[in-house]
Amino acid sequence: MSDTLQIVCPHCATVNRIPASRLGEGPKCGQCHQGLFGAHPLELGGANFRRHLERNDIPVVVDFWAPWCGPCQMMAPEYAAAATELEPAVRLAKVNTDAEPALGGEFGIRSIPTMIYFRGGREIARRSGAMGRADIARWVRSLGAPRSAP
Repeated sequence: MSDTLQIVCPHCATVNRIPASRLGEGPKCGQCHQGLFGAHPLELGGANFRRHLERNDIPVVVDFWAPWCGPCQMMAPEYAAAATELEPAVRLAKVNTDAEPALGGEFGIRSIPTMIYFRGGREIARRSGAMGRADIARWVRSLGAPRSAP
């Protein structure tokens, strides 16, 4: 990891430069002054999806889900709990495929929930099916994500 990381603000989408050594110290956005990490998944859509994937220097894991999906609803609190464990080393996000069908189509989402691990804007791995918090964290770490902030 370099000395400085780019982190996209979940509130105003400003790209912030944060020293890697201070990532775990609750950094705030230079523009809107809100916290860059909230220990919960970030809702993404067509307007902010690419910016978060392409401009964050930390991995971004996206859960593609839909409100009518029973397994998605069962996994939602587990995914949220995983965010508290994985941030700020990894950004967890969600995309509602009913609200954003173009994103679901672009990434070939055939079943939900499907999680995709992105690094540098590129898909690294994907996993379909509901998972618990520990399994989500284990899968993400198996792909090279650090245990905690540097």
